[in-house]
Amino acid sequence: MIRITKQTDYGIVLLTHLAATPERQINAPELAGETRLPLPMVSKILKLLVREGVLVSHRGVKGGYGLARQPEEISMAEVISALEGPIAITECIDEHSGCTHEPFCGVRGRWHRINTALREALEEITLAEMADTQKPQLQKLVTLGSGRGVLAAQ
Repeated sequence: MIRITKQTDYGIVLLTHLAATPERQINAPELAGETRLPLPMVSKILKLLVREGVLVSHRGVKGGYGLARQPEEISMAEVISALEGPIAITECIDEHSGCTHEPFCGVRGRWHRINTALREALEEITLAEMADTQKPQLQKLVTLGSGRGVLAAQ
C-alpha cells in the first residue's frame, strides 16, 4: 500500500481548513483547536509550509498564518512535495539513489514513467478542489423499485 505520512495528511487538513476562508489569518493554537489536531504537530507543519512558500506568516497581535496564494493556485503536488519531498513511488527516480541494482535494472525507466504520471495527476488537483465542501463527496448505490441501481449523492 502506498501511503502519505500522518504529517502530510494533517498538513492537507490544515490547508483545506485555511482554504475555506483564504483571506483569514489564524494562529497555530486556534488552527489546532479548530481542526482538533495536536498543537506541536500543527506548529511543525505550519513552519514547513512557510519555508516551502505554501503559507505566509504574519507577526503581531492580528498575526497568524495564511495561504501564500489563492487555493486554486496551489496544487496537491506542491503540498505533498513540501511535506514529503520529491513525489516518487521508488527511490530510483533520483540519479544518486544508492541502489546497487541500478546499473542493470530493467524496470527503472518504467518506474520513472509511473512516478511522472503520479506527479502530473497530483499537479492537476488544487487545494480549492480539496477544500470544496459543495460537491458531493460520496455516492451510494440506490436500488429503484424495478431492482435496478443508480448512483445518488449522499
